[in-house]
Amino acid sequence: MRAIALIITAISRMNTLLGQVFSWFTLGIVLVCFTVVVLRYVFSIGFVWMQDLYVWMNGIMFTGIAGFVLLKEGHVRVDIFYRPAQLRRKAWIDLIGTLVFLAPFTYMVTAYSWAYVARSWRFNESSGNIGGMPGLYVLKTFIIVFAVVVALQGLAMALRSLLVLMNREDLLPPALRYQKEG
Repeated sequence: MRAIALIITAISRMNTLLGQVFSWFTLGIVLVCFTVVVLRYVFSIGFVWMQDLYVWMNGIMFTGIAGFVLLKEGHVRVDIFYRPAQLRRKAWIDLIGTLVFLAPFTYMVTAYSWAYVARSWRFNESSGNIGGMPGLYVLKTFIIVFAVVVALQGLAMALRSLLVLMNREDLLPPALRYQKEG
């Protein structure tokens, strides 16, 4: 049981770290976008690579923090059933939802994007825009990163549900326990 709690804690800490790191991309996106606008409208200068940069940073940020958002319960959910539910019912909903919906989804994203990403790496793919950024393969790799971090956090959710169903949620740090309504 303690090993399960350690796995949950390790996955959650990893996604928390990724969330903290990639959330800083927001500042970079704003600064680059602001610079693009100032250069274009004040100095009549434009750089395609800078436009690529803030779009790519946006994609990397959102895919990189997806596991963190799942940890913080920030994804869409039908709250009319979940929010008023008792603790054990929430655990069942999370366990079944993870096994029936989340696991197949992350598997399919990984399986169908693997060749797409590998091809991009083989060709050393860059932006399709003339004067755009090199290294599009790095951005495409974040499709797989997205699937992995979400799948890992889904595993942590399923394991947390099992601990609750076995009445051992006490093994988890308070921040990783189900939030009590009230």
